[in-house]
Amino acid sequence: MKKITFLFASILLFIACDNSTKEIASEEKELSINYEKIELDNGLDVIFHVDKSDPVVAVELMVHVGSAREIEGRTGFAHLFEHLLFLESENLGKGGLDKMSARIGGSGANGSTSRDRTNYLQTVPKDALEKMIWAEADKLGWFINTVTDPVLAKEKQVVKNEKRQSVDNRPYGHNQYVIGKNLYPKDHPYNWQVIGSLEDLQNATLDDVKTFFKKWYVPNNATLVLSGDIDVAQAKEWVHKYFDEIPKGEEIPALDKRPGNVAETKFLYYEDNFARVPQLTMVWPTVESYHPDSYALEVLTQYLTDGKSAPLNQVLIDDLKLTSYTSMFNYISELAGQTQLSVRAFNDKSLDEVKAGIKKGFAKFEEEGISEKDLNRIKAGQETDFYRSLSSVLGKGTNLASYNTYTGNPGFVTEDIKRTLAVTAEDVMRVYNKYIKGKNYVATSFVPRNSAELALTGSELAEVVEEKIVQGAEEKFDPKITATYEKTPSSFDRSIEPPYGKTPSLAVPRVYENSLDNGLKIYGIESNEVPLVRFNISIDGGQLLESMDKLGVANLTADLLNKGTKNKTVKELEEAIQELGASIYVYSGKEEITISGTTLSKNYDKTLALVEEMLLEPRFDAEEFELLKKATIASLNQQEANPNSVARNAYNELIYGKDNIRSKNTLGTVSSVEAINLDDVKAFYNNYISPSVAKILVVGDISEKEIIASLDNLNTKWASKEVTIPEYKTPDAPTKPAVYFYDIPNAKQSVLQFGTPALAATDKDFYAASVMNYILGGGGFASRLTQELREGKGYTYGIRSGFSGSKAKGAFTISSGVRTNVTLESAQLVKKILEEYPNTFSDKDLETTKSFLIKSNARAFETAGAKLRMLSNISDYGLKADYVKDREAVVNNMTKEQIKELANKYINPDKMIWLVVGDAETQLKRMKQLGYGEPILLNKTQKPIKN
Repeated sequence: MKKITFLFASILLFIACDNSTKEIASEEKELSINYEKIELDNGLDVIFHVDKSDPVVAVELMVHVGSAREIEGRTGFAHLFEHLLFLESENLGKGGLDKMSARIGGSGANGSTSRDRTNYLQTVPKDALEKMIWAEADKLGWFINTVTDPVLAKEKQVVKNEKRQSVDNRPYGHNQYVIGKNLYPKDHPYNWQVIGSLEDLQNATLDDVKTFFKKWYVPNNATLVLSGDIDVAQAKEWVHKYFDEIPKGEEIPALDKRPGNVAETKFLYYEDNFARVPQLTMVWPTVESYHPDSYALEVLTQYLTDGKSAPLNQVLIDDLKLTSYTSMFNYISELAGQTQLSVRAFNDKSLDEVKAGIKKGFAKFEEEGISEKDLNRIKAGQETDFYRSLSSVLGKGTNLASYNTYTGNPGFVTEDIKRTLAVTAEDVMRVYNKYIKGKNYVATSFVPRNSAELALTGSELAEVVEEKIVQGAEEKFDPKITATYEKTPSSFDRSIEPPYGKTPSLAVPRVYENSLDNGLKIYGIESNEVPLVRFNISIDGGQLLESMDKLGVANLTADLLNKGTKNKTVKELEEAIQELGASIYVYSGKEEITISGTTLSKNYDKTLALVEEMLLEPRFDAEEFELLKKATIASLNQQEANPNSVARNAYNELIYGKDNIRSKNTLGTVSSVEAINLDDVKAFYNNYISPSVAKILVVGDISEKEIIASLDNLNTKWASKEVTIPEYKTPDAPTKPAVYFYDIPNAKQSVLQFGTPALAATDKDFYAASVMNYILGGGGFASRLTQELREGKGYTYGIRSGFSGSKAKGAFTISSGVRTNVTLESAQLVKKILEEYPNTFSDKDLETTKSFLIKSNARAFETAGAKLRMLSNISDYGLKADYVKDREAVVNNMTKEQIKELANKYINPDKMIWLVVGDAETQLKRMKQLGYGEPILLNKTQKPIKN
């Protein structure tokens, strides 16, 4: 896990334990987050932090066990447990925390596993706090008996699908595996990946699993954090009630720090089935988290590759034009660290050239070093990042848990920041000389198939285990078998779920609306929880204003607006933004171009002044334009082999039709981008970037009056013009189904996109249809698609369904990645669920839907991002400021009969497009058995790749 460093310029922040006020004293130089920590007799650390700004509580259980606590041959166990603990416990029953989360309006219980820890977290309305404490205790004390052979067999399949999705079926997915095997000795706990190997997972026995749990999942190896609108005294009573009687485990000694070891530089290569351009990665063994040198290494990696002035970017991007992007970061964990540099070169570029360019970039740094200005610029942005981390109670809770787990001190943030602030330019050069310059490293060359000549000279073939596609290879299991066991004793009846507390009231933020004389509309919410301002300037049009022969011009226009202004070079603009600790980014979508900004409230005016420059005085640099075109074409080439990108692009054409611009990739096509010139971009800017079709959405620590005053320059300088945005009619739903197939040889998963044209967000049925979809596929683990395909069959890591309409009619879509050898079976099961859904939606389903959608409103406005989405809905669709209350009425009045009517109307499987992107050799012919005719092949069958 990469440590999150919080840095800011000499301020003291108190988040009080009795209210949400803050005090800032510039003369101080420490930062602290108020908390209270207790340790139970069984060793459990419990941390309480109060923040009453929203009626929600974040609950986090962090267990000090990750893949580093595993042994060779039994890898992936820590991550496997992350999955298992959501399924069932003795007192929550089947469905466990996921099922309860749907009822109580939680954010969706989630977890993650790193090399060093596993955490379980979610945000809930404050009236569900006792329920969550009860549920978390059940994980530690009343869980392991519920794990049976069928449960284990099913969850193995889910985890293996996650590996296929995140590693095996994506470009460069095996890179970290190769690095780990060669950077760390065989007996080092970082030698294997967190997700483990498919073979190890398959070989895991029930006894292995129980032994692992009993050793590591004990109170004295865990931290519980309760953060938010809590009564600490009451919370302590509940913690003692539910956790005290869980027995303490054996003492767990700390693992020794142990850096990676590269006795001699290693060059390795791999021909990647999904790569279209070559990628070079260089990795040096460095130091672990909180090591004094780790702070200077973080500054070093950011300086070398971040922005126009970065030495490696100046050489590789500007001078040699070998790539459009470099990335370097300090990957630090509890026992060791690694500094990693990656460069994805342009098509057909030799990685020897890239390596030579890196050497030149390093030489440039050695000669020039890092200036105090650059050092301070890098540090400045961390102040904003710090406040971002405090914008949710979950963020606060996670950081308190992390510091406690790794240092024993939840308040270590103070020392952490002191160390970062103390980094000098001399420190940065010292760690470069100590860990990088002239030191041994591991270099991996991941190149397209049949392009081994692009790899570094002298590279050896890397060992990568590729899974073979074998029909019916997985073991069979029946997940419905109920476990029989003797219940773990307790001093009271834990099977009784605790009651809700007092229902929190829904406080809808006050929204202000205004407009300028030039037509710019203003929507805002004042929120002073943290001294930040976030804003979006959204200009309607985007790709809708393009012509078919200039696809991608809106995207290039937006990208070019980031590249300097009339009076500032790209480098000068980047530095001006970074010196404020701000971020400004312009990007384009289907329907709009957006300028997004985040800044400290004290720097808002200066940040807005830079936005004005970017918007009104673009530089239109010809050299930067050519670099952007090359980068865009490289991205398009990469998408051609990424199954998810292929599926998205093919599905859009099937939904909208090839003549509808909504079906087109927002990046354009290789030929269209090659044909676009700088005059095309200037014409797009001059014709369509107008306040008459624009709005600004603002959330943060700034008043409406201040916002209006700040926009005076935009009002006078940004001239309005008439812009007519074309309307593209979305086709009606097909009258009969059809199956389409796109061949990607050797795909370890099939990407499924099933759906039909449906509704616009402004249609009267849109929200009601979304309510109908909650139990089908919109409710995560509460949904039938997830319960049947993931929990029931182990076919997939995840599946969802939803309506995507905007101001125009969008699609209803079911999407998933499934194990290749169950492609047909997955489609058949989806078809069956859709056919049965209207008539099997139950009273219990309706109750769960209503409970979640109503109770989750307590979380609806917690973060700045949530408030911006609220403003976007209001401004885009003409909703009232309190539209959430209208939606509550829709939910409360929903009946089973309405659900049935909406389902029959909008999710009929016999009026859908069924798209599969996967391995045609093994799966194409089988799809005929779906019963919708011969599958239609969308591309030529590719030559199979033999492993």
